[in-house]
Amino acid sequence: MNTDLLIANLTNPTLLFFLLGVIAHVVKSDLEIPPTTIKFISIYLLFSIGFKGGQELAHGHMGSALVAPLFFGLAVASVIPLYAFFLIKGKLGVQNAGAVAAAYGSVSAVTFVAATGFLEAESIPFGGHMVAIMALMESPAIIVGMVLLMRYDKEEKERPSLGHMIKHSFTNASVLILIGSLLIGLVADAKQAEGIKPFTTDIFKGFLAIFLLEMGMVTAARFAAFRKYGGFASTMAILFPLVNGSIVAWASGFVATGLGDRFMFAVLAASASYIAVPAAMRFAAPKADPGLYIPMALGVTFPFNITIGMPLFFAIVNATV
Repeated sequence: MNTDLLIANLTNPTLLFFLLGVIAHVVKSDLEIPPTTIKFISIYLLFSIGFKGGQELAHGHMGSALVAPLFFGLAVASVIPLYAFFLIKGKLGVQNAGAVAAAYGSVSAVTFVAATGFLEAESIPFGGHMVAIMALMESPAIIVGMVLLMRYDKEEKERPSLGHMIKHSFTNASVLILIGSLLIGLVADAKQAEGIKPFTTDIFKGFLAIFLLEMGMVTAARFAAFRKYGGFASTMAILFPLVNGSIVAWASGFVATGLGDRFMFAVLAASASYIAVPAAMRFAAPKADPGLYIPMALGVTFPFNITIGMPLFFAIVNATV
């Protein structure tokens, strides 16, 4: 891996704000960002990515060339929870394993946002269709996790229907704003869209920095919650993104040619959901411990991906072009 690239990523202002958030929590600072502000910034970031992705699709070609990447993304999101579930079921139990597997099969929109910043720093474009693929990758893992729980959890007799879970995953706020913004960007007049470019593009990194500052504080607060699970949870929270991201960084070459697209596939495979999946698992796996699967995704996997994972996956993609 290129050490210069790793150093450049570690000195990225947005990442440094994430570390500042961690430090703020450790030193017990009274620094606080109002929840309403963070909610607005979250909506803005997803809206900006979706809208820009729709504009890219409008200027590109939507045809059979997108079929293979789309099915590849759905396959990745379906296979990861399968192997993850059986790998950890013996140690963590069926309910916890189902929730963890769903989290690692699904994707993190925040990690995707950070990856866009990484590519912008390298001046490498990626296809707008990757935004649509990211949104569609949210649901398969939740469905697979649900099916595994129904099959292997003998104790739980009552749980939501599969149809209810599918509907919930697609009407989740993050998925809805992403897909909605993507469609609006797709049909919007190009000249009219230029009018909001300063809002969708120019201030993006500033809002991302503030959002990651908050994420740093939340991460540090969550991390201590799962110490009781010992080294196994922490180890798997690093191995899952390392293995998933590395394999997909290589395998994506069969369905995509662009460096940016392949990198985004790797990041999506390596990321873990700590928003959509916890909301879904609250109904599907009520006995699963949120103090396990949320800190695994947010406290370990997310920092790993934005510090070491991204430069590593970028290097693998570069080496296999």
